[in-house]
Amino acid sequence: MPSITVQLEPPDQPEVRALIAALDAYQDTLYPPEARYALDLSALAQAGVLFAVARGAEGQALGCGAVVLSGAVAPEHPNGDQGELKRMFVQPAQRGLGVAGRVLAALEAAAMARGCRWLQLETGPRQPEAIAFYAKHGFERCGAFGDYAEHPLSVFMRKALTGPPAGGLSPL
Repeated sequence: MPSITVQLEPPDQPEVRALIAALDAYQDTLYPPEARYALDLSALAQAGVLFAVARGAEGQALGCGAVVLSGAVAPEHPNGDQGELKRMFVQPAQRGLGVAGRVLAALEAAAMARGCRWLQLETGPRQPEAIAFYAKHGFERCGAFGDYAEHPLSVFMRKALTGPPAGGLSPL
């Protein structure tokens, strides 16, 4: 496996903006705007949002992901010890190298260190690889949560954070 480091970083960096733009462009090909629930850079930069970036040996951004801790973006909907996984993305050329698993492990460890005991996510049925990845890492399908409504273009998943994070990595 190539040398990969994952750290919490601010999302408003040129390379990270490029990752987010690539994710948005990809999702634009799969889902109509009303079925997309992306957070913008300003929401990702708020307190209570953990944003992780995977970097290669030369420092290049390979992938990213975020956990929005309960109440961080929508304080009117605090849920105690829950977080929502958002903005998981790995550059297509870097897929299959363990980057996503490392990002997920780092986010789980950082979330657990802040008292988060549940992670939930919303993805779409047109992303079977993402659904399989999350299932492989212990997420199970569940019903809509938070402000989400049941929708044919949404798949909801949830995972209890009770042991070592995905991939067994230590916290950041």
